[in-house]
Amino acid sequence: MTERNVLGGELDPCGTDPVTGFHRDGTCTVGPHDAGLHAVCAVMTDEFLAHQKAVGNDLSTPRPEWQFPGLVPGDRWCVVAARWMQAYAAGVAAPVVLAATSERALDVVPLGLLREHAVDVPPDLSSLD
Repeated sequence: MTERNVLGGELDPCGTDPVTGFHRDGTCTVGPHDAGLHAVCAVMTDEFLAHQKAVGNDLSTPRPEWQFPGLVPGDRWCVVAARWMQAYAAGVAAPVVLAATSERALDVVPLGLLREHAVDVPPDLSSLD
């Protein structure tokens, strides 16, 4: 059975440049081995990256030994749901791509909070007119 997104639909890819996901497959699929729940597809911002570094979760420094390039603002990355909530509580939550966020994120983060920070673009842009 495949994981769904927080909207109940098919889980969209989160990011491939750099390749994200607990399984490094570009999606925020959690599966049974991801105890941290890397479920929230977040768009990196300066504030979010600085906050994460300050709390001991440095996402901006490259770590070649882990094939991790370091993230910059604008990168999309599957973040741990509890880390996203921590940033939310500090007032620096990263924008979220709902269609690429695993439904498992709802174990930690209320859907209403994710919706407040949603940056999804609908497939049919005419709906934005």
